[in-house]
Amino acid sequence: MRLRISKAGLRGSSVGIARFGRGAGAAAALAALLLASGCSTAQTAPPRAAPAAAPVAAERPNVLLILVDDLKPAIHSFGDPVAVTPNIDRLVARGTRFELAFANQAVCAPSRMNLMTGARSTSSGIYDFGENLREYMPNAVTLPQYFMAAGYRAESIGKTFHIGHNTVGDPQSWSTTPYKDHVIEYVSPEGKALGKTREAALFNEFEIPKGDVWAYARTLGRGIAWESPDVPDEAYGDGRVAAKAVGRLGELKAKGQPFFLAVGFARPHLPFSVPKRYWDKYDRAKLPLPSFERMPDGAPAFAGKVGGEINAFAPIDPETREADYPEELKRTLIHGYYAGVSYVDAQIGKLLAELDRTGLAKNTIVVLWGDHGYHLGDHAIWTKHTNYEQATHLPLVFAGPGIGAGQATRQLAETVDIYPTLAALAGLKVPAGPQPIDGTDLTPVLHDPAARVRGYAYHAYPRPNRLGQAIRTERYRLVRWTQEQTGARDYELYDLVADPLETRNLAAAQPEVRARLDALLDSQPKPKPTQRLTRAPATKPVANP
Repeated sequence: MRLRISKAGLRGSSVGIARFGRGAGAAAALAALLLASGCSTAQTAPPRAAPAAAPVAAERPNVLLILVDDLKPAIHSFGDPVAVTPNIDRLVARGTRFELAFANQAVCAPSRMNLMTGARSTSSGIYDFGENLREYMPNAVTLPQYFMAAGYRAESIGKTFHIGHNTVGDPQSWSTTPYKDHVIEYVSPEGKALGKTREAALFNEFEIPKGDVWAYARTLGRGIAWESPDVPDEAYGDGRVAAKAVGRLGELKAKGQPFFLAVGFARPHLPFSVPKRYWDKYDRAKLPLPSFERMPDGAPAFAGKVGGEINAFAPIDPETREADYPEELKRTLIHGYYAGVSYVDAQIGKLLAELDRTGLAKNTIVVLWGDHGYHLGDHAIWTKHTNYEQATHLPLVFAGPGIGAGQATRQLAETVDIYPTLAALAGLKVPAGPQPIDGTDLTPVLHDPAARVRGYAYHAYPRPNRLGQAIRTERYRLVRWTQEQTGARDYELYDLVADPLETRNLAAAQPEVRARLDALLDSQPKPKPTQRLTRAPATKPVANP
């Protein structure tokens, strides 16, 4: 059975916590309710011993949570020989890296809901864009709200919650108005000449007419997939986000109040709009091209993905099969992705340098998290939106006081584990909702990388009328696809040791392994259906979930 944080099957609270506004008063009210409720659970779990008292505010560590959009472990210190990432490598040397960390769902908006609530998509019912937190879990206590209730100041700079595609942020999660910058942005003459583009509309980069954002976006032209002008870092949103965060760190230190600062970067998300010097860090002739460009043998056809996000950008030809892209196009897309990784690495370096300069590094927990992985042509797929390794595998690093330095662990980790782990590192009570808290406290592993708190990671991704639930162990991945109307099931099983590229479905050839992992899926909480509470407009393109 799956270990839960309390080891007593904690799932959530039946205590209805009212929706709070922002600021210290809201945080105090939330803290009072949490104390009054005793963080009770909605399930019939036996009582648990009260946790040790939290340290006083002056002793509590600060938290710097760094979120990176579309970042898979394309990082030198994670074993990628191509990646130029000296600053992330420096962070890894200070802390513990999880070599087997996985998104609970490989798409931006739900993945960030997983992070902020500690609830998997299958527990919340949030599987897609336009499914907003307070519609599905109106009383949820988000990760920053939990820290606010404990006396922290919580702030957001850059892309933390996903905003766009009919998805909104959560202002009540923060002590002050979040700072938002551009995700879709062009500064080259060619890019600027495009004017308003469909992806910019979807990301709310300008005021759009009222009505169906998807229908409006389809009236606009496509953006370009990359540009590489010779401009300073601050010409793009991520550079400005880094500058804003650097300035804010000093101001937060001066306040003397423990802080929870979330800083989100957009690259290496498309478009690969990155200053030229980061492109120049790579010899494009040496970049790795995909070596397996078809679906796995024996995999159900619906498990893959055709087109979608990549088709929103020129010069991609939507009529050309991904496997048939010209080699030069593939190489440029891969070059752009790695340039984006190095650009973000430089911005992260600025944050780390400021922690050192101000002395905050001594008492600040730093977490680096990519919201999911990324396909770069493998399986003839680009971007994300699948249950395969390249879409779900993400980098996760913890560093700071009380965390072992220079460590690597093979402990399986999920995005939802970050919430209870940060609470434990800060000396706070075990979080208990009222939303389901699906994560496991990873702090034993941060002290001893050989420790184990759970033998698998869980993730899920839907297809129309089907839900794909997956168990990832150190060796295998099982994906169980359930047809929601009929209950019919299809399976995928991959041996990631013998077949790391997932080229052959072994579900029929290894029934014993399939049955064992299938039983683990059966032991998980029953998944919420994928149907929306309120339907999005019918014009939304199904191919780009």
